Amino acid sequence: MSDLNQDAIQQDRMWMQKAIALAKLGQYSTRPNPNVGCVIVKDGQLVGEGFHPKAGQAHAEVFALQAAGEKAQGATAYVTLEPCAHYGRTPPCAKALVEAGIAKVVIACADPNPLVAGKGVQILKDAGVVVAVGICELEAKQLNKGFLKAMATDMPYVRLKVASSLDGRTAMASGESKWITGAEAREDVQHWRAISGAVITGINTVLADDCQLNVRQLPDVDITTIVQPKRVVLDRQGRLPLNAKILEVPETVMVMGPFRPELAGLGVVQLEVQSLSDLLRTLKDFHIYDVLIEAGATLATAFLQEQLVDEMISYVAPTFLGQSAQTMFNAKFNTMAEQLRFKLADVTQMGNDLRLSLIPLQETV
Repeated sequence: MSDLNQDAIQQDRMWMQKAIALAKLGQYSTRPNPNVGCVIVKDGQLVGEGFHPKAGQAHAEVFALQAAGEKAQGATAYVTLEPCAHYGRTPPCAKALVEAGIAKVVIACADPNPLVAGKGVQILKDAGVVVAVGICELEAKQLNKGFLKAMATDMPYVRLKVASSLDGRTAMASGESKWITGAEAREDVQHWRAISGAVITGINTVLADDCQLNVRQLPDVDITTIVQPKRVVLDRQGRLPLNAKILEVPETVMVMGPFRPELAGLGVVQLEVQSLSDLLRTLKDFHIYDVLIEAGATLATAFLQEQLVDEMISYVAPTFLGQSAQTMFNAKFNTMAEQLRFKLADVTQMGNDLRLSLIPLQETV
């Protein structure tokens, strides 16, 4: 490869990294839409930039084109996700790029949404626009794991969050659990809630902790701009108390269990009892593409054993709670072949704790 080509690739990567940084500005506010950033460059100079801030508002390309104005003619646009090709609440961005006279579009990753899926690229190519796909693809996909998986498979991206001691315990035998991890780790959990369309928990967790499972604070983020996740309570026997804190904002709560007219009167969405995999598909039908599980050992183990977890976020505190404390998981294995194995994707220190990002491996030992 010539030095000239190498220089061009480096330039493309630099501008796409800028677009990715812009896309992240909408990570807490765009749901259910994906996070998208766009920059427009002409003669090596940035002439326009934008990101998608909220569903129903203009897409990233539109903001960037508005900023570029006439300078968009003959320019190159860098977009983190394939420009849309359909009329929704906003017109198709692929046509907007063509009409603005953009000469080249560099796309980080294709959009598997059947309404787009190559159609945006085709609109551009049919108009004579040069198109390149795949620059910084892996980094861009990190922005929209849930959206991309849901569009491709009809299943949301599932993260399982656990917080434990070094000896794999999550609470004392009495249920006391505040606090195993430090403030930094607990604050980090707010991020995972904020990027999730739903937080799933079990009724036993609600009864034990009277938890809210909402987003209460994030550094340097206006909490009012965050799209709060739905809180999904698995309550097969209808035990959820009407005075539970989680019901203080009932319209953001979903309960899987027997129908209760008193919950309906509060505005709670009620779901029929179904398997965990069917529940995830149901949530996808509600345009929920990222799911966070914050639950006890029984429910966490069930999701893992049914191979429904895409990523486990494990916070480990440097402490021992002893053998009488509650365990992290409650699976019973008799042979090594039954063990659940993970790929260690990332390790980050959070104050005095560690955060492990673990990807379940499906093969047997």
